[in-house]
Amino acid sequence: MFNIVLLEPRIPQNTGTIGRLAFAINCTLHLIKPYGFEITEKALRRAGLDYWEDLKVQEYENIEDFWSKNPLSNRHFFATTKTKTAYFEQKYEVGDYFYFGREDAGLPESLLEQNKDTCINIPMTNEARSLNIANAVSIVAYDAVRQNYDVFKGIQS
Repeated sequence: MFNIVLLEPRIPQNTGTIGRLAFAINCTLHLIKPYGFEITEKALRRAGLDYWEDLKVQEYENIEDFWSKNPLSNRHFFATTKTKTAYFEQKYEVGDYFYFGREDAGLPESLLEQNKDTCINIPMTNEARSLNIANAVSIVAYDAVRQNYDVFKGIQS
């Protein structure tokens, strides 16, 4: 349905939780190395529960490897606190890609600069620096499902 892209994830529990979400809404999870953990770690599997084995997950050596198989286009959206465009101001289509960066650093500035028109943020009313990555992925992914609910219902039938 959609593609969730984690660039250099660091925390196995977050990645496992995101994998569980991706399975629940029929997304492909794309993991771009280097990771801050081993993909076989118990914490990742525990958070992903028994869904991990059935999850559509793909791994890549780096962002160039990812783009060689998933060419960059205007259907790639980059979650960041460094833009004014709220995630709900975009129109999502089945097959879109949603990028999320390292838990400790976010997406690289150069990547955001190259893709200004498709950067999105999750508005916060307090002075929080950011949300937990698993929460952020859930918010964006479920808005994409909401916008494409007729297609989503057809897949679930």
